[in-house]
Amino acid sequence: MGEALYLDANATEPLRPEARDAALGAFDVTGNPSSVHADGRAARRVLEDARDGLGARFGVRPGDVVLTAGGTEANALAVAGLGRGRRVLAGATEHAAVLAATVPDTERVPVRPDGTADLDALAALLVGGEPTLVCLMAANNETGVLHPLADAAALCRAHGALLHVDAVQAAGRVPLDPGLADSMALSGHKLGGPAGAGALLLRPGLHLPALVAGGGQERGRRGGTEPLPAIVGFAAAAEAARPEIAERLAALRDRLEAGLLAAAPEAVIVGAGAPRLPNTSCILLPGVPAEAQVIALDLAGVRVSAGAACSSGKVARSHVLAAMGLGAAAGCAIRVSLPWNAREDAPERFVGAWSAMRARLSRRAA
Repeated sequence: MGEALYLDANATEPLRPEARDAALGAFDVTGNPSSVHADGRAARRVLEDARDGLGARFGVRPGDVVLTAGGTEANALAVAGLGRGRRVLAGATEHAAVLAATVPDTERVPVRPDGTADLDALAALLVGGEPTLVCLMAANNETGVLHPLADAAALCRAHGALLHVDAVQAAGRVPLDPGLADSMALSGHKLGGPAGAGALLLRPGLHLPALVAGGGQERGRRGGTEPLPAIVGFAAAAEAARPEIAERLAALRDRLEAGLLAAAPEAVIVGAGAPRLPNTSCILLPGVPAEAQVIALDLAGVRVSAGAACSSGKVARSHVLAAMGLGAAAGCAIRVSLPWNAREDAPERFVGAWSAMRARLSRRAA
């Protein structure tokens, strides 16, 4: 069968060599960054250097970078802290990490058929002036669709609402402006760093109560000893994730989609009419369940996902595609997400494996 073809970068990126080297170096740092002795001060310097790097990379002050255990915690911290005492509005296609952190009566901001946020609906929901937190992701993890954040941010400002942005999938792949948001969540392993580190970027001067209390780390906003190797690897991965890589992936993605549609005119690229991440394709094959597609491709050595990789290994009907109005067809789509180190022959290899899978499974469905 040959070497496996890994096309599930939106679940986790392969570890970048820069991140590996940086993390391994940090394992040699013995002290706790909160200790006042020499080893602790040395660890603190390493930690703050990583924080400085993340701040510089994303254009925020280092003091406004709250280090967390990952994107899920960063999202939960923002929703719990900034949503306290406020009405919460969340995009209908938000990641489960955001939706699970909201209260049961949270109102949903609908999306248009192309997957972008319906800003007219958001404007209508904001009328009234009630203190509000709006949660809107920068890029959808399943379709790659980019929301119109600048326009959404302008609406929020006009109505006095706070805006939290889940930028986990967008960071390092498309340009980001943290200044548009009051808070922005990042994840290290989605950038090619080690799992176990993330960050919440805060608007200067914004008060944020702790979700995880403890020893007063992160200026009292997040307790717990910082995982130094993961954080240092995160900072190195963020620095290595540059636009020229994204441009290369966009060309590969476009070639993959063109080859696939030439081979199977009935296939649908979900969100194709909207701005998208350069590495992501959501491919719908009518009448063929996503789970069967994922299993068949896995047996052929091709690693893809059906929706988000956050359901304990389960394949469930996508709430994202359902919100886009796809109905029963929402259960027939897979996600292909090219990693930073995708090979030049990845599009052709995928199309070949997918075409063979389509022929076999479509015969069974018929």
